Amino acid sequence: MAYDEKIVAEIVSRVMAQCKGGTAEGNTVPVGVSNRHIHLSAEHLETLFGKGYELTPIKDLSQPGQFACKEQLTIIGPSLRAIEGVRVLGPVRKESQVEISRTDSFTLKVKPPVRESGDIKGSAPITIIGPKGTVTLKEGCIIANRHIHMSDEEGRIFGLNDGDYVTVEVDGERRTTFYDVQVRVNKAFRLEMHIDTDDANAAGIGNGFKVKIVK
Repeated sequence: MAYDEKIVAEIVSRVMAQCKGGTAEGNTVPVGVSNRHIHLSAEHLETLFGKGYELTPIKDLSQPGQFACKEQLTIIGPSLRAIEGVRVLGPVRKESQVEISRTDSFTLKVKPPVRESGDIKGSAPITIIGPKGTVTLKEGCIIANRHIHMSDEEGRIFGLNDGDYVTVEVDGERRTTFYDVQVRVNKAFRLEMHIDTDDANAAGIGNGFKVKIVK
């Protein structure tokens, strides 16, 4: 019996996707819930913690190379009401960025736009307080958009490209549909949908819950 190399490759790809948590047939994706957090530039890291300071990793995150740090900071908005204990995520970035939920924005009295991580131009101002100094960002506070990370291979299996938008269904005790979920495809990514605590609480779901992509 002759083997079709394309068919064999497709079977292997499907098996690999299932092992990583996603299934091409079921279109299911595991969820990762993101609490408020901060990304720092090297310059601002030193301003907040002191010259020569380096981040202290305590836990690897789902996406390769990303990690939660021991360091926590305080953020303040125009209301002058502070939110303490905001976790710093590493590694350092080119520009500092604060990601919060809509609920947090009511406390801080800021108006952050819903954006893709890294897209901070024209976003809301925020002040970050550290043990050694203070940084006031003229822009940099956002609410992260709902998005799905997937590898190049997973993107091929799901039939999706970087920058696509999909609808996602949550079949739990509080059935929910998320619209306009951005797809991010990169060879270094691992399959996972990221939502913030507001979305997770509204849908009654948590880390590891499986949701379904509806094209």
